[in-house]
Amino acid sequence: MDLSDIRREIDTIDAELIQLICRRMDCAQSVAEYKAANNMAVLNQKREEEIIERVKRSCDDYRDGYGNAAAIIFASMMDASRALQHQVLAAGAELRNSIDQAKRRLIPSDRVRIACQGIPGAYSDEAANKIFPGTRPRFYETFEDVFSAVRDEQADYGILPVENSSAGSVNEVYDLVMKYRFTIAAAVELPINHCLLGLPGTDLQNLKAVYSHPQGLAQCGDFIARHHLEPRPFINTAAAARMVAESGDASISAIASSAAAGIYGLQIIEENIQSIDNNNTRFIVISRDLVISDDANKISLIFALPHVTGSLYRILSRFAMAGLNLTKLESRPQRSGGFEYLFYIDFEGNFGNPATIDLLCALSEELPSFSFIGNYKEMD
Repeated sequence: MDLSDIRREIDTIDAELIQLICRRMDCAQSVAEYKAANNMAVLNQKREEEIIERVKRSCDDYRDGYGNAAAIIFASMMDASRALQHQVLAAGAELRNSIDQAKRRLIPSDRVRIACQGIPGAYSDEAANKIFPGTRPRFYETFEDVFSAVRDEQADYGILPVENSSAGSVNEVYDLVMKYRFTIAAAVELPINHCLLGLPGTDLQNLKAVYSHPQGLAQCGDFIARHHLEPRPFINTAAAARMVAESGDASISAIASSAAAGIYGLQIIEENIQSIDNNNTRFIVISRDLVISDDANKISLIFALPHVTGSLYRILSRFAMAGLNLTKLESRPQRSGGFEYLFYIDFEGNFGNPATIDLLCALSEELPSFSFIGNYKEMD
């Protein structure tokens, strides 16, 4: 038998499989109708596990080693069948209602109250003015203070950095997103051009140390090492600039923005000192209220996983089946005392697509600790 003969046999088998898969999906729809009539849950974890084990045994009996591959195929079929059942049952009534009741636009710049971490001249200040032109944020010392301000209605929105293209995720902010479960109302990607700042007349050769937020230090690691500067973490880039300005010490410097140099009367010793040219930080806008604009293009979720082998793979495959592109996957400890994790994901999408709503509504009923965090516009 040559390759063309083998492929013809595969095509014949595939044609039979297509018919059988369609028949199986018909049965899944009938199951959904029965469960609806009898007020039964869609997910029957015990039955699914029994089917998977039976498939593995049967295939391994046919030929050793086939069982695991067959189990993956059958798990995907059951996921698809369950998705169909959720669709028939219009699952996720609570989530659907939240989407229907969501606000459709952000509060205008002339009326909005914004909370940011740091002081004037921080990159969060720049991000705030990119999203809300002309606004004057109120600044707080820590990231959690920003969340508290939104929670206590001292601010309508909080603006926080979540990841940088060279230094990675801001883990503290992701932990707080998972703790507070506020929604995300908007996001923006901001080009970050770090400057080395010092007292007027400072010479680079005389510097001994540089202060900045740990992210700023990480993003400029090559420059710091090349000039043999001692990196010293500080709470915020702009706060580091202010401290240097107030210190009167010509041997120390700060990594911050050119705006911070102007505000605090510092000299720009070197510009664009980040290790990579395309250095961007993503900022999110947190909100107590759900806001979904018509041009929303990003969706965020938080969830835990059931204690089932391959559960993460199976969840991610659901997004692939729906044709959705994941752009972020972050895992953080649940802080429950055990080795359990919460997952944060971003993916491209808009609730104008009914299939997207159906998927999220299905997941809302299947996944532990599920939270829909928002469908929002990510600005360039």
